[in-house]
Amino acid sequence: MDSIWRKITHNPERLALSGHIQTEAAVIGGGMAGILTAFFLQEAGVKTIVLEAGHVGEGQTGSTTAKITAQHGLIYDGLIHSQGKEKAALYARANSRAVEDYRSLVQSRNIQCRWLDCPAYLYTRCKRDVVENEVRACDGLGLPVTFVTDTQLPFPVAGAAKMEGQACFSPLEFLFNIAGELTVYENTEVKRVEGKVITTAGGDVTAEHIVFAGHFPFINRPGYYFARMHQDRSYCLALSGAGHMEGMYYGMDEGDYSFRGLRLEDKDLVILGGCNHRTGANEGGRYERLRNSARSYWPDCKEEAAWSAQDCMTLDAVPYIGRFSPAAPGWYVATGFGKWGMSHSMVAARLLTDLITGKENPAKEVFTPSRFGWDAAESLAKQAGCTIKGYVGKRNATGGEHLEDLRPGEGHLVEYGNGKIGAYRDESGTLHLVSARCPHLGCELTWNPDEKSWDCPCHGSRFDYEGKVLDGPAQENIGLRWE
Repeated sequence: MDSIWRKITHNPERLALSGHIQTEAAVIGGGMAGILTAFFLQEAGVKTIVLEAGHVGEGQTGSTTAKITAQHGLIYDGLIHSQGKEKAALYARANSRAVEDYRSLVQSRNIQCRWLDCPAYLYTRCKRDVVENEVRACDGLGLPVTFVTDTQLPFPVAGAAKMEGQACFSPLEFLFNIAGELTVYENTEVKRVEGKVITTAGGDVTAEHIVFAGHFPFINRPGYYFARMHQDRSYCLALSGAGHMEGMYYGMDEGDYSFRGLRLEDKDLVILGGCNHRTGANEGGRYERLRNSARSYWPDCKEEAAWSAQDCMTLDAVPYIGRFSPAAPGWYVATGFGKWGMSHSMVAARLLTDLITGKENPAKEVFTPSRFGWDAAESLAKQAGCTIKGYVGKRNATGGEHLEDLRPGEGHLVEYGNGKIGAYRDESGTLHLVSARCPHLGCELTWNPDEKSWDCPCHGSRFDYEGKVLDGPAQENIGLRWE
């Protein structure tokens, strides 16, 4: 399903890499983080190219709700307690600067991207005291936040933290403008990176500086990012007939939603998002739940688009931005943006540009990938538990389903020989068979009925029902053929 951004934006195609190239910096990933990093490096006089496996903006940038804000849920009260007020302030300043950097680029380049200056709200229906604590934390860090009870939401709230001076936009229209003057190779999947050499199917690149900005690093060692992150999925609807909404809203209560407005040429839309779950843990009904909520809020609304997104979640809710690993000189990474990919993409671009050009950036210690404290130990243990469960799954008894039991539109792990395979029967009755194991590290896959995909509960790789990779870190397809 296409997001509203893909429906209203056209991206001119670019050539794939062919042959050998030598450059100062190479960025792997043509999403917001990668393109902005290449843009600022190029501005700083560093010869830079971008390698994109598909098309610019084809990944998570095209699936975002596109809120540009330093308000990231209940982040600041927690950061002050876990990392101290100084680091919390650095996080706040880096993301506040990100909002201003976007605003400056839009104005200086006259980018037509449906930019809207608006406040961001963190709301609750029942936990007023928790929001009040976050407001006090924000106030102590100098952020422009107040406690309010009046909102544009279609239901009453117990309270909300209102942060002034934030914004939202159309991300692909912005991205294609920024990418227009860069050297970008599309349909150029990176197969491996060794030292300063990047190998693709069409050629190779030698670079002094290599930036991994492709959402989830596909290289397992060094770095071990697969052990320090998991992935979450969420779902969105773009709705007409839901009125006009100026602000952006994010619910902090279990099961609550995200809201923002979008003005098209001929109508107002509201983007409703939510129904989050860990990738690989969806039993279905997410879109239907969103649709039921939308009808209850706005009985006459009309669905204009429906789509989903995937987010990398770190152990401490702070992205990994900086040097990839002490064992990999010249490598850099930007990942783990959580639900806040737009602001963190700008933070990453500024920080990585400073690291590569030798400038001091006070935020580097906040986002450094080499950090690990006792506050993250509980999250690491939970992540390890989910991973072990995924590994053990494939050794358990067989799936209990049989090929002949599958009805049209159903997918399951089914018994095959002494083990399992993944099977989906499409609406015409044709069977599509895949390996039951993720090729990344061997976890057992699960069926996602909402998106007709096979998802890995360990590290979040996803495959369509024919076995083609949709989301990494896996790089290999899993389709099977009958002999």
